[in-house]
Amino acid sequence: MTTEDGLIESTTPVSEGQSATGNGLSTLDHDENPSWRVDASQAVSYEVRLCRGLLDPASDLMVTAASADGGPGRRRLVVLDSQVDVLFGERIRAYLEAHRVTYELCVIEADERRKTMASVFRVVSAMDAFGVARRREPVIAVGGGVLTDIVGLAASLYRRSTPYVRVPTTLIGMVDAGIGSKTGVNFSDHKNRLGTYHPSATTLIDPGFLATLPARHLRNGLAEVLKMALIKDRRLFELLADHGARIVAERMQPADSADGGAAALAVIRLAIGGMLQELQPNLWEHQLERVVDYGHSFSPVIEMRALPELLHGEAVAVDMALSLVLAHHRGLLSPEELTRARRVLGELGLPTWHPVCSTELLTEALADTVRHRDGRQLIPLTAGIGQARFVDDVTPAELTAALAGLEPNWTSMAAAPSAPTQGSHG
Repeated sequence: MTTEDGLIESTTPVSEGQSATGNGLSTLDHDENPSWRVDASQAVSYEVRLCRGLLDPASDLMVTAASADGGPGRRRLVVLDSQVDVLFGERIRAYLEAHRVTYELCVIEADERRKTMASVFRVVSAMDAFGVARRREPVIAVGGGVLTDIVGLAASLYRRSTPYVRVPTTLIGMVDAGIGSKTGVNFSDHKNRLGTYHPSATTLIDPGFLATLPARHLRNGLAEVLKMALIKDRRLFELLADHGARIVAERMQPADSADGGAAALAVIRLAIGGMLQELQPNLWEHQLERVVDYGHSFSPVIEMRALPELLHGEAVAVDMALSLVLAHHRGLLSPEELTRARRVLGELGLPTWHPVCSTELLTEALADTVRHRDGRQLIPLTAGIGQARFVDDVTPAELTAALAGLEPNWTSMAAAPSAPTQGSHG
């Protein structure tokens, strides 16, 4: 029934929990104390696009992404990781000038220790100084996952929502950090404690950027790929088992590759597709049983405690190694499967232990995870390679036993590169 003021009248009290069935505004009859309820939904649509030659002036993808404005007069604020600026800054400037774009570059250092609100405010200040139009001038973020997380959070806050485009230049950005809806920064020694859900309108993935990525940081990204393989995709696991070490040596590039880059491309496509398949039904994480949390029950605390020694993917690898032993001890993973999974971790050059690991630290990490997951553990474990099962009752004694089953293989992996390469920016 429609009232004189145009509202839809309902006699269901709020306390009885009327369910939302669509968009609308309802008045709820409470005698002399009426209440109103707003039911609204927002359609979410964004694109993840695999491409080549993104900085070739013949391509207009980067300047047309997420915007209807065309031709001369385009304006763009481009936020660059400082190391990306060293490697690609001249090409990016030439590209923008070739497309007659009025632009400003905001260059920031982006690593885990600088993944803070101070960096977010620096980007917001650049947006304000540039005078970014609210809807038609998307900010372009070019860098690793840390950089795109920072810019995404700044864009979500500026005028309460500003569109942006992600151009991830690291493997972990291409298969994980750059393709979901989450933004975030660290706070008070906690990983990604502050953040929002604000996907970029478009993510443009050019594997050509990986040619300048150090092998260690390719492995860092492959840890997130292996995560998807172990809990979801047996085919992806077999690709890593057969070709993982080689595609790292080839920097995942088609030139001079033994198979023309076919295995590397298949790994990237399967990893992105599998991740998006898991994220799409639960973008806002209303459901806390998430298989993509595999390797992320203990790793946030391990990573933050080990900074700057461990990269994000390396901490995830340590978590996965622990989780594999937990699964084996529970009868979810056969001895043969445990051996194969460990072998692939080793062939990818990933750590399976770090000196900060102790029963006390893992217990602390699990307690923080329980708070993060609304009072439950919800730990995804492999139930055979390529499948997952959630457990909710891991004990400190199990953690001690699993820790004893790890193979201490940590040596400091940080080494200064001999030539300019992208750094450790997730």
